[in-house]
Amino acid sequence: MENFQDEKQRELSFNKSDGTNKFLTTDQGVKINDDNNSLKAGERGPSLLEDFILREKITHFDHERIPERIVHARGSGAHGFFEVTNPIPELTKAGFLQEAGLKTPVFTRFSTVAGSRGSTDLARDVRGFSVKFYTQEGIYDLVGNNIPVFFIQDAAKFPDLIHAVKPEPHNEMPQAASAHDTFWDFISLMPESMHMIMWVMSDRAIPRSYRMMEGFGVHTFRLINEAGKSSFVKFHWKPKLGTHAVAWDEAQKISGKNPDFHRQDLWEAIDTGNFPEWELGVQIIPSEDEEKYEFDLLDPTKLVPEELVPVTIVGRMVLNKNPDNFFAETEQIAFHPGHVVPGIDFSNDPLLQGRLFSYTDTQLSRLGSPNFHEIPINRSVAPVHNNQRDGHMRQEINVGRVSYHPNSLGGGCPYQAKIAEGGFSSFEERVDAHKIRGRSESFADHFGQAKLFFNSQTSTEKSHIIKALRFELGKVETAAIRLRMLGLLSQVDRDLAEKVAVGLGMKVPSILETPLNHGVSPENENGNQESKTVASSVASSDALTMLKNPTNTPTIASRKVAIIVADGVSEAAVTNIKKALLKEDAKGCIIAKNLGTVVTDTDGEIHVDFSFLTASSVLFDAVYIPDGLGINTLIENDDLNEFLNDAYKHCKVIAADGAASAVLSIAPFASKITNQDDGMIINSEVASESFAQKFIAAMGKHRFWEREPNLYN
Repeated sequence: MENFQDEKQRELSFNKSDGTNKFLTTDQGVKINDDNNSLKAGERGPSLLEDFILREKITHFDHERIPERIVHARGSGAHGFFEVTNPIPELTKAGFLQEAGLKTPVFTRFSTVAGSRGSTDLARDVRGFSVKFYTQEGIYDLVGNNIPVFFIQDAAKFPDLIHAVKPEPHNEMPQAASAHDTFWDFISLMPESMHMIMWVMSDRAIPRSYRMMEGFGVHTFRLINEAGKSSFVKFHWKPKLGTHAVAWDEAQKISGKNPDFHRQDLWEAIDTGNFPEWELGVQIIPSEDEEKYEFDLLDPTKLVPEELVPVTIVGRMVLNKNPDNFFAETEQIAFHPGHVVPGIDFSNDPLLQGRLFSYTDTQLSRLGSPNFHEIPINRSVAPVHNNQRDGHMRQEINVGRVSYHPNSLGGGCPYQAKIAEGGFSSFEERVDAHKIRGRSESFADHFGQAKLFFNSQTSTEKSHIIKALRFELGKVETAAIRLRMLGLLSQVDRDLAEKVAVGLGMKVPSILETPLNHGVSPENENGNQESKTVASSVASSDALTMLKNPTNTPTIASRKVAIIVADGVSEAAVTNIKKALLKEDAKGCIIAKNLGTVVTDTDGEIHVDFSFLTASSVLFDAVYIPDGLGINTLIENDDLNEFLNDAYKHCKVIAADGAASAVLSIAPFASKITNQDDGMIINSEVASESFAQKFIAAMGKHRFWEREPNLYN
């Protein structure tokens, strides 16, 4: 297999132009002499219809926008490569997984689900995590999320789910939020959603960065080897930087301070050489074990606990190049779970089966043509030869008189490929059943894995779930909906339901309402099984908690530190901390009352990156106040007090040395500081190397959630 390490072949599929040292032209290549004035009958006369330059420019402008995605509209993407580290030819014949060291170009897009293109990055929401592999055998799309399960079991309910979570149709509110009546009305009547609700109410739904979240294929797929043997597979992306989240109050404030926070974070990380990286892992279930577990592998509301089937790492993905043009690449990229290559196939998951239709239909609507595969970002690096012709915006110029198969006039070309020649062949699964609208009894457990997820969380994470549910359900105006949700929550965990009920000023119902299951009418006995709870064979799983997840590493690479300064600041202290951070691939940003420069204790000058007006602690991972004679001028500064108070409230590392320690001694949270709080690094001496290392070690722990009042204990 050819190695795409230099990505030259991928680059050739783009027609790029930056206009440097070029003449301005029309779309037809005609050089333009005057682009500032339309053609008129005299200087003050009417514009002329014959002005083809103006007409072309305005017409193109009028048609620049295409329909945004109905879901996953708000996204950000980047180029990179996937490298095989542990080939699995015994499991799949997919060419891009055959050889150690083989690199395949990729484009990855991250997104929120519910909001429009103009919504905030920090909404409480599922995050899309989709990767397009430009393999030698064709395009392979792994279209997933940062949560391994989904709300519904059957694609028939997907339009209803999205209609419910979108802004309510009578007033188009709220944007990018699930905290409203229609969403929870739907959820309260769909108990199959309870496992997903636990995930969405957890900190997984408010990640610190796209670079610090896991990705999952969600569905069960198949791998097929050369011998035709099939195995079931679940796909996992494990981030090198670990899985981290922000606090909910912090997320709301970030939305106001910088709604592009995740987008900017990804761009800047790549731009500065801190390339995001994930490992691709697989959970392999032999075909003969399809019915081995207490859950159904075809049920998209269920996961396979890693204690039952460990994740095997097969490769790594590195994103190392930002797009040249957001619209042409990130906006026009077209993913489809049906884009597979030989060696990868589908399962009978009913949600997946529906997606296989929906995604093609969506791209036809958004991109306006069945030729969307010819847009450069979607173009295969493998040769494309078939008898498809014409259509809106066709770019391929097909020569010859033959456009059908079989034919003799074209020598029978293009040929069909035998399986041994790389031709795709679907797995030969025996299907012998009656046509029926319904679901298997094995799909009826709606609470077992919801319990498993909640039981796996740390006390802090359980507390965050309680707060999230209090916030979301507290926004619901209809009391009956809140009551139904308390009933469902009580079937996950009684204590959870009781604590949520306290925040709502309600009581958990003693008699539980039984909503219609699966969204079917009562007369359809095949689809109306009662919800049930099946005890999991795994009591709890560390892989399901962010705070104990093995992907969490103590690195502070790409983290940002706010360094608060004033005139008279210790130049040595600032220099020492910035050097220490740079050594760890982190960045220190200078913040002062005003932009410009501050004068140091040695009469030098330090450039100010942000003022308190243009910065906020929610945009940084930690705060450091260096020693300095002028630090007393900041003690009464309300902006600094707010800055520090938010940093403390959001459980971040705060450090001060020398005279700066006095600032913390009168901070609003001073009385709460304890010797057990390892996130407060206070040094009465001028910052030393050991002080810097202690600060960096504390940052590596991300947050000190112990500061929060714990609602669960």
